[in-house]
Amino acid sequence: MAKTIQPEEVESKRKEKHIQVLDVRTNEEVAEGKIPEALHIPVDEIEERVGELDPNKEYITVCRSGRRSDMAADIMNDKGLNAHNMEGGMKAWTGDVR
Repeated sequence: MAKTIQPEEVESKRKEKHIQVLDVRTNEEVAEGKIPEALHIPVDEIEERVGELDPNKEYITVCRSGRRSDMAADIMNDKGLNAHNMEGGMKAWTGDVR
């Protein structure tokens, strides 16, 4: 299980240059709205696309409720990246959505 971060903390940290929010939901879910500036890679593509991610960044993974993003963060951490899971997912997010 990956380290978690609270949605309120994500709101304040997401503007930092070394932080990247990574939405791992399906294309259909993301079409309904996502956290502004979040990168989108569906969880079932993370393993094969992890090489596209900057190893110098800290990632905050997000899904609908937190389960898939926890899996994604675990995969990313296993591959040497620094990833945290946003607890509660988009259900807990109260910030902007675009």
